[in-house]
Amino acid sequence: MTEAPRDNGIPTRTGPLAGLVVLDITRVVAGPFCSMLFADLGATVIKVEHPDEPDYARTFPPFVGDEGEQLSAFFTQFNRNKLGITLNLKSPGGSALLKKLVRRADILVENFRPGTMDKLGLGYEVLRQENAKLIYTAISGYGRTGPNASKPAYDNTGQAAGGLWSMNGYPDRPPVRVGTIIGDLAASLYAAIGTLAALREADKTGLGQIVDVSQQDSVLTLTENAVVRYTAKKEVASPLGNEHPFVRPYGQFPCKDGYVFFGGYTDKFWAITCALFGEPDMAVDPAIDTMEKRFDPAVAEAKVYPLLNRWFSHYTKAELEDMAGDKVPLSAIKTIAEVVEDPHIAARNMILNVPIAGKLIGMFGLPIKLSGAVEEAPQAAPAPGEHNDLILAELAGLSLQEVSELKTGGAI
Repeated sequence: MTEAPRDNGIPTRTGPLAGLVVLDITRVVAGPFCSMLFADLGATVIKVEHPDEPDYARTFPPFVGDEGEQLSAFFTQFNRNKLGITLNLKSPGGSALLKKLVRRADILVENFRPGTMDKLGLGYEVLRQENAKLIYTAISGYGRTGPNASKPAYDNTGQAAGGLWSMNGYPDRPPVRVGTIIGDLAASLYAAIGTLAALREADKTGLGQIVDVSQQDSVLTLTENAVVRYTAKKEVASPLGNEHPFVRPYGQFPCKDGYVFFGGYTDKFWAITCALFGEPDMAVDPAIDTMEKRFDPAVAEAKVYPLLNRWFSHYTKAELEDMAGDKVPLSAIKTIAEVVEDPHIAARNMILNVPIAGKLIGMFGLPIKLSGAVEEAPQAAPAPGEHNDLILAELAGLSLQEVSELKTGGAI
């Protein structure tokens, strides 16, 4: 996806979404990750920030560069391949400029608390008058409707309110949050899917719509069997540690240099595993010869887990993967260092070298692999307002003098 000039002078990236213009009025991750996916797939994404209060993710570590230029790798990871402008949406000039840009945009993504854009006079009902085909994607903690819609929220809010937090951890300890911002990430993924669906609809009807995505809703869909366990049997999911609610063995097991995941719970995989480790008779041992018997907690503790612990204790993670990974579901539980250095990850082009502060820093790549697309070098995240002159001239039709006056007046 190389940079190439558009007819109007704005650089664009080649790819399946080339030609789409996205206004990204979001901060931190729930929103920037969504628009990053569009940018990676070729859309022209314009990062909109307040001139005096840019995205505070720019202050998040780790930082790259010398003392004179310390740039956030965290911010860059979620804002690569974008162009950057500044707009003060509270000012009449900034508000008017956004409306002009909306006329040339296909998608607008925002992650303010519901009602904020309306208070600014820039809600969907206003913006659709500028562009009837506009897709207005709104990501928030609780969504745009319902009694909790106006509440503030963060990722942990989604994990807590969506039920995931209550299920995570160990049964004899308090619940534990998932060790990443899963609410922000899931909401961004659903927002990207919903936006593309709405875009498809707009291509058919000529009319845009609101894409309303809630962190709570998104997290709820990640709870696997918990909802139907409750609605069908009134069972309330609780922390299980590394256990699974209805299959065993399926979890973490120690080995010589760490831990592996082993999920050979079916009769087929159990028999293969017993043979691999030189004890094929264990596959027909009447105490553990069926999935149902192996799932019984007492049987698992007394018979299954001691076998696996004994077998695995003689080998390293790599040795276990080599001997069994092609035959049964067994994989090393890798550190992030091991994942980044994994040859398979490299073969999938999942670590991209993104320019930042004069260096190339590895960041996660795009997991969507399209046979018709060529992945090329990513571009750096923009500085605040870096492309003001270009974007406002080409998409809003302003002269450099007008842009300068708007800057002096605090609109940009």
